[in-house]
Amino acid sequence: MNKINILLIILGAAALAAASPALQAQAFPAKPLRLILPYPPGGGSDTIARPFARKMAENTGQQVIVDNRGGAGGNIGMEAAARAAPDGYTFVLGLTAQLAVNPGLYPKLPYDPVKDFEPIMLLANGAYLLVAHPSLPAKTMKDVIAIAKKRPGEILYASSGNGSGAHLATELLNTMTGIRLVHVPYKGGGPALVDTISGQTQLLFATPIASTGHIQAGRLRAIAVSTTRRVSSMPQVPTASESGVPGFDAGVWYAMLAPRGTPRDIVNRLNEEFRKVLADPGIREFLTKSGVDPEGGTPEELARYLRSEITKWARVIKEANVKVD
Repeated sequence: MNKINILLIILGAAALAAASPALQAQAFPAKPLRLILPYPPGGGSDTIARPFARKMAENTGQQVIVDNRGGAGGNIGMEAAARAAPDGYTFVLGLTAQLAVNPGLYPKLPYDPVKDFEPIMLLANGAYLLVAHPSLPAKTMKDVIAIAKKRPGEILYASSGNGSGAHLATELLNTMTGIRLVHVPYKGGGPALVDTISGQTQLLFATPIASTGHIQAGRLRAIAVSTTRRVSSMPQVPTASESGVPGFDAGVWYAMLAPRGTPRDIVNRLNEEFRKVLADPGIREFLTKSGVDPEGGTPEELARYLRSEITKWARVIKEANVKVD
C-alpha cells in the first residue's frame, strides 16, 4: 500500500470520527428510552409523565419506559439518574423539590443538581392557590398581610409537611412581607386541606385541582395565585405579585435533565423531541386542565433558571430555619 493510500485512509477515518456525533444524533433514538421519575406511581407527577412518555414514543417510534424511583424526598430517583450511562437513553423528570429545594434542606445529597446533570428543558410550571377559610376576613393578598401584621403569630397556615412546596411558599411570603404566619404541618396535602376547610387552620397554598371545587362551593376563598401567571381555570384570581407582593413566585415546576456527560448533540435532539411533545394540542390541553402551564426553552435557559431557584430557596430555608422530618 503506497503512502497516498495510507494518507487517504487516515483522512477518511478522521472525517468519520469528526462526523460521528452528528451521525449518532441523526440515528438517535435507536432503542427504547427510560424516563426516571423520582416519585412512586399514581401521584401528580406520574400522571403528567405518562402521557408525555406515550406521546414521545409515538413521535420517535421507540418505547419510553417510565421508571418510578420514589423515596427519600426524590433523592433515590435523582441518584439513579445521576449514575446512569450518559448516552441519552436515560433522562429524569425532576421537580422543584429535587432540583432547587433539597440542596438547601439536606446537608448531604447523593447528587448535585448542577454538577451531575445536563439540563435539557423546563417542561412545565404549576401554580398554587392561596386559599383562606371564610372566617378569615380577607379577600385579597393585601388583606391577608394587613391582618397578619395586626395579629402576629396568631394566623395558622397548613402544609403537607416540613419542607413541602406549600410550607416553603408560605415561608417565602413571610420573608417577603415581614409577616409571621404560624406553620401547622400535616402528613400530606389531603389532611391539610380538610383542616383548612374546617377552620382548624386559616390559610393554605393548595393545588388548583384540589381546591377549585371547594372554592366554587364557598368552603374556601381564593386569595391569590402563587406564580407570575394567572391560572387558566380561575382567571379571575390575581397573582400574588399583582395583588400586594411584587416578584412573588412559588410554583411547582418540572424539568427534564440527562446524566452529566451526555453528548451535546443528543441533548439538543432530546430538547427537540420534548418541544414536539409540548406542541401537541392534546398534551397542552391535558397539562392546562391539570393546572400546569407548558413551558419549553433551551438547555441554557433551564441552567440559568435552576441556579436562580437553588439560590432563592436556600435563602428561604435558612431564614425560616426549615428542617426535614
